[in-house]
Amino acid sequence: MASKTASTSQHIITEIGGADNVTSLTHCATRLRFQLHDQSKVDVDSLEKDPAVLGVVKQGTTGLQVVMGGGVAEYYQAIMKEPAMRQVGDGESSAPKKKEYEGVRGKYSWVDYSFEFLSDTFRPILWALLGASLIITLLVLADTFGLQDFRAEEQPPTYQFLHAMWNSVFYFLPIFVGATAARKLGANEWVGAAIPAALLTPQFLALGEAGETITVFGLPLTLNDYSSQVFPPLIAAIGLYWVEKGLKKLIPASVQMVFVPFFSLLIMIPATAFLLGPFGIGVGNGISNLLEAIYNFSPFILAIVIPLLYPFLVPLGLHWPLNAIMIQNIATLGYDFIQGPMGAWNFACFGVVAGVMVISLRERNNQMRQVSLGGLMAGLLGGISEPSLYGVLLRFKKTYFRLLPGCFAGGVVMGFVQPETSAFVFTSVLTIAAFTPMIGYTIGVLVAFVTSFLLVIFLDYRGKDERAEIRAQLAAEREAANREEDERIDAAEDAGTTPAPAPTPEDGAAGTAVATAAAPAKEVKPALRPGAVTEIGAPLAGRAIALSEVPDPAFAGGALGQGIAIEPSGDSVVAPADGSIITVQKTGHAVGLRLDNGIEMLIHIGIDTVQMGGEGFEVHVGKKQRVSAGDVLITFDRDAITAAGYPAVTPVLIANTKKFATVEAHPAEHADLGDKVITVFAKQGE
Repeated sequence: MASKTASTSQHIITEIGGADNVTSLTHCATRLRFQLHDQSKVDVDSLEKDPAVLGVVKQGTTGLQVVMGGGVAEYYQAIMKEPAMRQVGDGESSAPKKKEYEGVRGKYSWVDYSFEFLSDTFRPILWALLGASLIITLLVLADTFGLQDFRAEEQPPTYQFLHAMWNSVFYFLPIFVGATAARKLGANEWVGAAIPAALLTPQFLALGEAGETITVFGLPLTLNDYSSQVFPPLIAAIGLYWVEKGLKKLIPASVQMVFVPFFSLLIMIPATAFLLGPFGIGVGNGISNLLEAIYNFSPFILAIVIPLLYPFLVPLGLHWPLNAIMIQNIATLGYDFIQGPMGAWNFACFGVVAGVMVISLRERNNQMRQVSLGGLMAGLLGGISEPSLYGVLLRFKKTYFRLLPGCFAGGVVMGFVQPETSAFVFTSVLTIAAFTPMIGYTIGVLVAFVTSFLLVIFLDYRGKDERAEIRAQLAAEREAANREEDERIDAAEDAGTTPAPAPTPEDGAAGTAVATAAAPAKEVKPALRPGAVTEIGAPLAGRAIALSEVPDPAFAGGALGQGIAIEPSGDSVVAPADGSIITVQKTGHAVGLRLDNGIEMLIHIGIDTVQMGGEGFEVHVGKKQRVSAGDVLITFDRDAITAAGYPAVTPVLIANTKKFATVEAHPAEHADLGDKVITVFAKQGE
């Protein structure tokens, strides 16, 4: 039986339009990030019905974010293991591969692409930044307890080594940024990394002190400290893209692999050292100085504006420029003044989901309890707000009216205490010690958290109509569960006092109950009535064989349900009885039905035929569509299946086998459409 992770992953692939609709897939700390051929094929409502999916956000005309929370890596791995996804790489196109330097796609406006460029540049580095921020926190705690001086230039060997463990991420950050920025643009990522790396080598550093001007190639070169810088490698990557694009037009394809990187390095390293690097440092310093001027003019106003902006920036991915400025501040000023006020937004967000969790526990709303608990843990322990944002805040229209007062109240406190930090950290409970003054910062985030938490507790997180609808749904689910339990008890009692009579065949029609015991007092689907015997007709013609003969262990072992397999002689799958379509694969190789008599079926045409990508299959029905006995569901080309090297044998399974006492198969050398191939026996006392 497939795990929940695998089931959810398969569900996601189906609802985004199938693997053929995916051009690339990557993930960050909380989100699966798809690029799609056709965004209109995405069924957002169906995606969000899966409890594991915290939210769905469309980006531009081809992008899609599916928010999964802290376990996103597991879902990413499960999706990439699906056979249909084998042609889709991490960030690579499933279409025939283009050359390595394909550049910026014209589908984006320059504004949209600029923000996407920044977001996708920093996203792959997120894990390293998270890990380094917690090492910093441990060292700051050691400083707080007098074990060492965090800012001291001279450290004991043990602490010097510990400082190297986090400083490696920030010192060599230009190399990481150069690689990811180049990759995003379509340039060679390793050349993108090599350019800033040249400016961090011992040979370059030995040329002189930062700020000193020397002569190289007969030209004046002003030296700069490029460690921890983000704007120079970003600008260098943009320059690299255009250089590579030009070189490709001049150099024959047969020798591009050698000479394109050779001339790229020969051109871009001097260009970065003489021009682009100093310009990038100037851009970063200019933005940083502007914000510092605002901070010096009125830290109170800045501390309120920052947390009020973040709830609108993060959903759009527009917060990364500010994150880059935080790193720039630490590199140039030695401290940052944005992260402290930003903590007010984070903790107000976590206060909202904490309130949602309390209400969900009170209402016994298991789905929202799981969503809010996951968001709260990711936030308080990791400083990651996306699970809370997409799982709760963007799904209920009233939540922002509970969130923004917390942001404001926390921002007011931050304005008074003016917290600063000398290290880039993610604002969580574990990183509180990284801020000075720690007590003032703690009060600020606590005020933000408690304000939003209490507003949710007293005013709820939903509108009146939303609350009424959800409570009615929960009440209906509990009533259904209670009714089912009552029916089970009543049926058991009836079975103990009045044995059900032996079944007597009625009309023998495929898919109808041919015999039933005395019906229970309350309505139950015919096939589920105690003692019922239901015959299922063949949904396709051919030789009917036992499941154990199917060359696939999952089907042969009955893991997906009991039933029969048919080696087809025709080319059509039809509905064996009246019912509705539960699911149908876009590739056409499988269809699920729920018959009106209560039996659920899965018909899987061939083995591993999902890898055919829909070639040779034609689907005639859609999800949730009503069908009648004999309606054609799928037509297929047996010769195409055989030519592709896959067995055409088709398992016909009773998907809800566990609800029945016995599922009996009827092998036959040939079964026509509608011929009896399966008999389902209901349980006697349930």
